[in-house]
Amino acid sequence: MLKGIAASSGIVMGKIYKLIEPEIKFRDTSLGVEQELEIIEKGFEKTVADIEKVKVKASANLSEEELAIFDAHLMMVQDPEFKGQIVELIKAGNNAENATKTVSEQMIAMFLAMDNDYFKERAADIKDVSYRLICNLIGVEIPDLSSIEEEVIVAAYDLTPSDTAQLNKKYTLGFVTEIGGRTSHSAIMARSLEIPAVVGVTDLLKTVNHNDYVVLDALSGELLINPSEAEIAAKKAKQLKYNEEKELLKVLINAKSETLDGHEVELACNIGTVKDVEGAINNGAEGIGLYRTEFLYMDSTTDFPDEDTQFEAYKAVLEKMPNKKVVVRTLDIGGDKTLEYFKFPEEMNPFLGYRAIRLCLDRTDIFRTQLRALLRASTYGKLCIMFPMIATVEEFLSAKKIFNEEKEKLVAQNVAVSDHIELGMMVEIPAAAILADQFAKHADFFSIGTNDLIQYSMAADRMSEKVAYLYQPLNPSILRLIKLTIDGAHKHGKWVGMCGEMAGDILACPLLLGMGLDEFSMSASSILATRKLIRSLSKKDMEVLAEQALNMSSAEEVLKLVKKD
Repeated sequence: MLKGIAASSGIVMGKIYKLIEPEIKFRDTSLGVEQELEIIEKGFEKTVADIEKVKVKASANLSEEELAIFDAHLMMVQDPEFKGQIVELIKAGNNAENATKTVSEQMIAMFLAMDNDYFKERAADIKDVSYRLICNLIGVEIPDLSSIEEEVIVAAYDLTPSDTAQLNKKYTLGFVTEIGGRTSHSAIMARSLEIPAVVGVTDLLKTVNHNDYVVLDALSGELLINPSEAEIAAKKAKQLKYNEEKELLKVLINAKSETLDGHEVELACNIGTVKDVEGAINNGAEGIGLYRTEFLYMDSTTDFPDEDTQFEAYKAVLEKMPNKKVVVRTLDIGGDKTLEYFKFPEEMNPFLGYRAIRLCLDRTDIFRTQLRALLRASTYGKLCIMFPMIATVEEFLSAKKIFNEEKEKLVAQNVAVSDHIELGMMVEIPAAAILADQFAKHADFFSIGTNDLIQYSMAADRMSEKVAYLYQPLNPSILRLIKLTIDGAHKHGKWVGMCGEMAGDILACPLLLGMGLDEFSMSASSILATRKLIRSLSKKDMEVLAEQALNMSSAEEVLKLVKKD
């Protein structure tokens, strides 16, 4: 049995799909010009067929604009100049794969050396196409998560957000990774997709084999490899109990999120794509508390999504949530969230560097495009916009100024825009929490991003296994920063939400309730369990509990207090 971190709840059983990059071994010798030309011809044919097949499968989930990347790849692999150069090297005595490697590396270097950003970005396309071609030449299969057509549990070193977004819920029972924590992006995406996941499993890929039968217990963070019949029976009983409890919670889908003494809060959902809204509705979400728009940018492979593409996405979410608040976070890119078509500066610590609102205030062209799309969509629902990574009042006012400028331009062009858009900010930097009462003079609301607030407060990278013990949501220092934020907002009559993972933490919920949090935004799968808990608590009792916790000295003491209560 392997142990890890339970990142997305559930228990599943099935075969392992081991996601590993294929080993590329080049031949040293040529089989002769005629045979090598035959190999290259078949390699090109298979590569074209592969790309066309991937495009057909992707068409079920991607827009026409997003599918254009596959057309660009087809044009590249069918380019007579590309193929012609490879053929010339084969005739000079090279084998097929070495000739392809040489030509593709020359082309990549040539495109990267160009001054035009568009042509520089084409280098990534050449790299993708040539990698697929080389794999086909030497008979190596490229892992493709979207092509999985049987029920499996995916095992990988890590899954990027785009990897996770490719997972087909019909066939992906769950996944397990060697690195990561509860707040890693793969874990957050797993909860959005409601796929059971365990992360941070040491030596996973050394221990598990392709097609091994496993039990993934994402309640206790366990992976049983080739379990005995007795172990399977025990886990099936646990699975049945969990599923029954989950089914019972459905009676609360339309219930109020109200305490025993009549205090009502809002339970909202975090989403990454338009498709996630269905899960929010099915789990009784009272709004969208965080729409992570960066996935729109990360899903694009050639350039920043244009205004119309963004408008359609925002409009779709607002229309699906009539008369309910939809909080959209503006572009939060940087750190570990990168883009294929944009080069970030080399930094010693990118998590503390050029990212989120800092990038947007520098590249106002990108920022203005997003704000215009949001403004145009605002008439289709109750839109709230929040800016991420705000550190100073000046930053918030600068972002607000740009928003107002774009609004004025659209109004002057007779474009319909809502007059009731709320403009808020993420509180994820300790400086912003401490100065919350001053920010509240200008912002309509706050949303506390605890994932970053905790790592910045504790000076501990939340992705580092060595300092994972410092990720302490219940540490009194974190609780005090949250209380400062809530009190600062309420002083000026503004509401406060929380969209970090702490909002869906059953142990943190009573304390947040007692401190006066107005909105809890979490993954869809956490909503009903949180609603059940809130309906069993008294707001006045939780205020007393929170006061006690705020005056303690360690997370351990707070944990004991909450569990005892």
